[in-house]
Amino acid sequence: MDRAKFIKTLGCAIIGTPLAMSLLNSCESIYYVQTKRVDGKFIVKKSEFIQTKGKSTSYRNFVLINKAVGGYPICLYRTDEDTYVASLLQCTHQGCELDVGGGIYTCPCHGSEFSTKGEVLQGPAEKHLKTFPITTDHENIYINLV
Repeated sequence: MDRAKFIKTLGCAIIGTPLAMSLLNSCESIYYVQTKRVDGKFIVKKSEFIQTKGKSTSYRNFVLINKAVGGYPICLYRTDEDTYVASLLQCTHQGCELDVGGGIYTCPCHGSEFSTKGEVLQGPAEKHLKTFPITTDHENIYINLV
């Protein structure tokens, strides 16, 4: 292989590998749940966090409720065995829909970052995300929208 072809191949591999990995990771990790909306609350089954692959069972870190409020999804993040945080995935800077991954929410428009608790980690956003009160019982998670 000549030098120019080697450099071109190497450059494609350097650029293409991380891109392919991020696409594969994002496809695998995003999971939209089926919910009921009753009396101003979303009801999510706790079993939505369980994923089974073969004989192995594990728990998702988060699930999404698609177009939940004002056309934006809500991310329901599992922080502990029975502790959850529900955040509206609308950037408080200029309203872009946030991306989920790597344990943070990221704004693709201007780069703001938020913790899974909805707190600003990096601007230009200055206000925390809208979060919703949560209650649970043995089977369900209730996200109070009012």
